[in-house]
Amino acid sequence: MTTKVSEKITNNLAEIRQQLQILAEESSHGQSVQLLAVSKKHPLEAINAAIAAGQMHFGENYVQEAVDKINQLKGQITEPVQWHFIGPVQSNKTKDIAQYFDWVQSVEREKVARRLNEQRPGNLDQLNVLLQVNIDDDDNKSGLAPEQVDALAGYVMSCPKLKLRGLMTILKAGTTKEQRAHSFQHMFRLYERLQQTYGEQIDTLSMGMSADMRQAVLEGANMVRIGTAIFGERES
Repeated sequence: MTTKVSEKITNNLAEIRQQLQILAEESSHGQSVQLLAVSKKHPLEAINAAIAAGQMHFGENYVQEAVDKINQLKGQITEPVQWHFIGPVQSNKTKDIAQYFDWVQSVEREKVARRLNEQRPGNLDQLNVLLQVNIDDDDNKSGLAPEQVDALAGYVMSCPKLKLRGLMTILKAGTTKEQRAHSFQHMFRLYERLQQTYGEQIDTLSMGMSADMRQAVLEGANMVRIGTAIFGERES
């Protein structure tokens, strides 16, 4: 990777962090916002450049690609990087996810939660879990229905190797600003209800990507998932 590309990643991160700080101050919710760098399909050199610029949280969608990166980076970095799995969870991939990741943002079924709990190595901290909500009832998106959140949250809370941290959503493509506002507000109400039930450990509402980051933060998101705006276009 050229020095020019590395500098571009550093500058992009600085610009996005500044935007998030301004948005958090504008938001009526008074939250700080965690930046998750979505590194799927980007090379190790790009991730190293982001780490050098102080980025510690990375999101991956594909298990094998992520495991390869995590293993290769182990000998190269000393910083406490946090890996988030953000793609659909297939039952046959739960063992690797439970072993290699610090967070799973896309839990939508009791079976998946059970397998992650059973397969989380005993020498690791609890696996941080977000429940993925299909807030727009979109046939093209994973996630549970809003009315299913309470039951799955209760199950995850009963799993000793899992730690429920909050909710995640991906909005339907092609919606209007008003429709997005309605969906984000609905998610925030679900998040508040979880907080009322389970207290301070519910601290993460992951919603918003490059295109809708501003609106998501103003409506209460405290984690956004940004890829292209940090790293540029993905390799084909």
